[in-house]
Amino acid sequence: MSLDPIYYAISWILLRWHSLWDAIGIPDGRVLGTNWAWILSIFFLVVTLRVILFPVFVKQIKSQRAMQALQPKVKALQEKHKGDRETLQKEMMELYRTEKANPLMGCLPMFLQIPVFFGLFHVLQHLKPALPDDMKQLYGWPLEQFNSAAQAHLFNVPISAKFGSTAAELSVLGANGTTVKILAAVLVLVMMATTFLTQRQMILKTGWAEDPQQLMIQRLMLYGIPFTLLFSGALFPIGVVIYWVTNNLFTLAQQQWVLRKFPPPQMANKGGAAARPAAGAKTAGAKSPVQPARTGGLFRRKPVEEPAIPVVDTKALAPKPGAKPVNPKKGARPANKPKG
Repeated sequence: MSLDPIYYAISWILLRWHSLWDAIGIPDGRVLGTNWAWILSIFFLVVTLRVILFPVFVKQIKSQRAMQALQPKVKALQEKHKGDRETLQKEMMELYRTEKANPLMGCLPMFLQIPVFFGLFHVLQHLKPALPDDMKQLYGWPLEQFNSAAQAHLFNVPISAKFGSTAAELSVLGANGTTVKILAAVLVLVMMATTFLTQRQMILKTGWAEDPQQLMIQRLMLYGIPFTLLFSGALFPIGVVIYWVTNNLFTLAQQQWVLRKFPPPQMANKGGAAARPAAGAKTAGAKSPVQPARTGGLFRRKPVEEPAIPVVDTKALAPKPGAKPVNPKKGARPANKPKG
């Protein structure tokens, strides 16, 4: 299947944003070693795609909430069919179908962005100054804008260069190998960190899944993807890494807004483990004499509660009418006097 429609779409978005910055008056020339018009075009390529994918993101959140609500039923099925994996999988698929929950919906936004990522990768790889003029005009690029994009830099590093660029590729781009490697390494580390934080933010807000399949997917996305970027990032052009980092930052902000506006229900097993008392905690029903109380955002101790003083019924202790007064000293044994 040809990806030409994706290449044309990405090129069209980049060119439209670049034309806008040119109309506003942002120069194509370098400022601080950077062609900001093209860097902003990549940044707003992310914004454009995220706006288009926002309905999908909302569906992702709803699906994750639905999966979260089903965890008690999933756990019950696991207990019921312990040791019978085939029956368990059938029952769980039937549960998801009945409740209209899709375990893969949580990954859908990422899957939809994969073709865009590879499309941008291809377009930036195509930006080579030495190409003949007829090749430069592929995917709807005007010759002038192609030459401008092919010379675009970020801090004196071409956006089409990468950490693993060969000496011949660097020579064609007129780039310094050491500068390229330093900037690419920094951006790849930022890419890894923001990818990890994006996944961690979502998991901390929605909790770890109890379904083994979902738990495996969560761990893969949290640890596996950032780790693979340590190696694959060396193959990404600088412009692609800029796109990835921008996308992560946008995702962090978007998730924070959605999760604040629509907070997930409290989970009994937040953090992935069933709720259990901490070491040294009292058993259920027992009350500690000192309890933490939140006031003004700080914790302070409540004073120890004093035991209640019993109420004495004075009427019951009063002598009845007509009764003889009782001498409390009468009948009491006198104290032994010392012998003289």
